[in-house]
Amino acid sequence: MLRFLAMRIASAVPVMVILSLVTFAIIQAPPGDYADYIRSQLINQGGASFAEADAQAQAYRVEHGLDKPLPVQYLNWVAGIITRGDFGYSLYYNKPVAAVVGERLPRTLLLALVCHLLASVLGITFGIWAATRQYTWIDSVLSAISFLGMTVPRFLMALIIVYLLVFQFNVSEIGSFFSPQYGGAPWSWAKFADLVKHVWPVVAIATFGGLAYNMRVMRGNLLDTLNAQYVETAKAKGLTGSAVVMRHAVPNALHPLIMYQGVVLPYMLTGEIETAIIFALPTVGPAIVGSMAVGDVYVTATFMMVLSATLIVGNIIADMLLALLDPRVRQYRES
Repeated sequence: MLRFLAMRIASAVPVMVILSLVTFAIIQAPPGDYADYIRSQLINQGGASFAEADAQAQAYRVEHGLDKPLPVQYLNWVAGIITRGDFGYSLYYNKPVAAVVGERLPRTLLLALVCHLLASVLGITFGIWAATRQYTWIDSVLSAISFLGMTVPRFLMALIIVYLLVFQFNVSEIGSFFSPQYGGAPWSWAKFADLVKHVWPVVAIATFGGLAYNMRVMRGNLLDTLNAQYVETAKAKGLTGSAVVMRHAVPNALHPLIMYQGVVLPYMLTGEIETAIIFALPTVGPAIVGSMAVGDVYVTATFMMVLSATLIVGNIIADMLLALLDPRVRQYRES
């Protein structure tokens, strides 16, 4: 297992290098950079002439290295990450990129992990419930929920909830984690309840999509497993129905869901990103969109690399969990 883990980590390094190169090139592909954004702001809001604004933009471009060729900018960025842990300087937020990531990424990961846990527990439970009650009204209702969760776009659900909260229930505190009185207050049950009151739409929407997938896959795999020969043998030995399902059928039906854990964290992150943009929460989503809009390339590239890293780490964790669950996988890797 340790050798397998070391090999996977070693193989992830060239993948991250390739992803960083492709990501940086794609982000830089559209014309314009942050200096162009500064020029437009000086002209539109500062009243400067085009010549004056262009001169300041060129000076800003030279000062921050934006005038250098794209390969040089990329190498400088990567060298800073490797040698100093420096991910660059955010031109838009006027602070190091590491500070921007440090402010927003923990909140995003925490929201994504909460959504993942809820989606996994509820989805697997509902999937077992639907499979063991096939063709009943319970199965029909849960299948309809699964269909809606996998087909309705998350941004559409977010827009509907925003409309209901703002125009129907007159909720004004949209776009923050806490009410003003709890912003700098120490943690308490009242502050936690206020946090839940602000983030529940994002958690509910992101959880709904993951729950639907988990429930659908669990139901289908469990139905196939319940018809297997070894399950019939276990029933013939006199085991109760719940013992057959939980001890023999469910562990084998979980294999595809465990492999799904390799992509579930990026999936939950993108689900949080979509809804957080609609709700304007200070998380990764609005930062990515805002940095792309103004050409703040280092913020965008760093956040995209973080999403890529979560995909790689998720796949490694999924492989380890599958090896722990299935002895055949361990034997194959040890041989």
